[in-house]
Formats: sequence, C-alpha cells, structure tokens
Amino acid sequence: MQYQRESWSSYVGTYESLERIERLASENAVVIFSVSSCCMCHAIKRLFCGMGVNPTVYELDEDPRGKDMEMALTTLLGGRSATVPVVFVGGKLVGAMDRVMASHISGNLVPLLKQAGALWL
Repeated sequence: MQYQRESWSSYVGTYESLERIERLASENAVVIFSVSSCCMCHAIKRLFCGMGVNPTVYELDEDPRGKDMEMALTTLLGGRSATVPVVFVGGKLVGAMDRVMASHISGNLVPLLKQAGALWL
C-alpha cells in the first residue's frame, strides 16, 4: 500500500479539489481517499490488499486541505453524508464503501481491477 502525502496549499475550493481528485485518481490503477481513523476505510484497504492489489491511499485527515477534498468527494457522490472511503479504479469512480462491496459481491470488482492493471490473476 502506498501512502501519498502532498502539499495541497495551492488548491482552494471545490472546483480545484475536483480537478485534483480527477488527476490523482488517474495517476494509479487503484486510488482510495481515506481518513486514517475510519474503520470502513481500514476495511476497504484490507479488502484490496487481501486481493493482492496495492492501492494508492490519500489520507485526507493528514492533509491541511483534506476538508476541501472531502467536500469535493461529497459532490462526486451526489451529496451523501458518508464521504470516505471513496475508491477509483482505472481513473473511474467506483464509489464509497457500499458500491465497492456491492461490486465485490456481484463479481464485478475483479474484472475492473484486471482491466486497470491492478490485478494480474
């Protein structure tokens, strides 16, 4: 698992945060936006690691602009209150915990991971 820490000081507001999310999500096969104290975030990270996937994780609570990013993620998720974890595979939004688990249970997650080059089996 790769943890990324970047300076977000030059990015202000939701629009800039949305652009930032899009860029970060497209840089790696699997990207998780997380909060380090969130048990659901931990569960999602364990799910991917248990599948042999090495996600890139952005811990929003460890960044001074993390709240702006959370607001932008809320916008992406249609205004839902629970914003983390949020998962992107192959640069595309999979969704929050419920969508990721539904994709996993239905058997749709593994093909997405293979298509993105995150899973080789």
